[in-house]
Amino acid sequence: MTHRFDLDAYNLEDSKLLHGFNDQNLRLLKQLFEVDFVIRNHELIVNTNDLNRAEQLKSSILALIKHIQINHTLDERDVIYLSHCVMEDAQEQYFKLTNQLIGRTVAGKPIYAKTLGQNRFIEALRNAECVIASGPAGTGKTYLSVVYAVSLLKKGDVKKIILTRPVVEAGENLGFLPGDMKEKIDPYLRPLYDALNDVLGLEAVDKMIEKGVIEIAPLAYMRGRTFDDAFVILDEAQNTTRMQMLMFLTRMGFHSRLVVTGDVTQVDLKQSSGLAHAKSVLKDIQEIEFVELGKMDIVRHPLVQKIIESYAKENNHG
Repeated sequence: MTHRFDLDAYNLEDSKLLHGFNDQNLRLLKQLFEVDFVIRNHELIVNTNDLNRAEQLKSSILALIKHIQINHTLDERDVIYLSHCVMEDAQEQYFKLTNQLIGRTVAGKPIYAKTLGQNRFIEALRNAECVIASGPAGTGKTYLSVVYAVSLLKKGDVKKIILTRPVVEAGENLGFLPGDMKEKIDPYLRPLYDALNDVLGLEAVDKMIEKGVIEIAPLAYMRGRTFDDAFVILDEAQNTTRMQMLMFLTRMGFHSRLVVTGDVTQVDLKQSSGLAHAKSVLKDIQEIEFVELGKMDIVRHPLVQKIIESYAKENNHG
């Protein structure tokens, strides 16, 4: 059955971004909605017996055109995520995301939450002194935490940023890696450096580290400390033990913020994860906000989402 819809908002300038290079966005839409369609002039022609699916496709295309008109860009990630939002009738919430500026890169590019889950995470960071966020790789947990920390530092709301990770040997022994202890540990902390460099620039980061305004260190170095007037991020928290997690959370001082991020499906420990345990025992403390990010919040290449889904299915069957 053929369904025809007018696309009043469609114009030639929007169409180039909507179609994508060699019509890759249109092919992606055909995969997502499992229908065949063409766009001729201002008309969408859909071949399917499922009227609801045809109307969802039309709504997605109109939403994508609106996205283009607001942002002047469109990539595969936008096509996938916005289409899923339409399927869940959440496109209106999606368009509210672009109004909330989180920060800017060193080049001046604005940084916004790209998914509804990321928006919930940012709201939690704004509302709570302690936030525990978990979710798969690529959901922006580390990056958004660093961006928000830098924004508070620039406003003077905190005096210091402390970034830490547990150093867990996953397949390699530190003793066999080249270099001194700092050179051995830095690769574990590289994602934290990368996020800082993106929003501050390499030179500024180096100066702030030299002055002690930014500190990046393994979790073991945090023992015996108290964090006052600081924004403290514990990354890769799934690889903490229960005692390490307790040690970290009890470092909290006055006028400080603690953020814990990790993925409980990627534990390299040979014992139970401190992150999973913390989520269980702290769930009734109202002052702590918990955020769960999911596969739809992944903002890396769309293939990453498919890989994670495939591994999740294998683990469930195993």
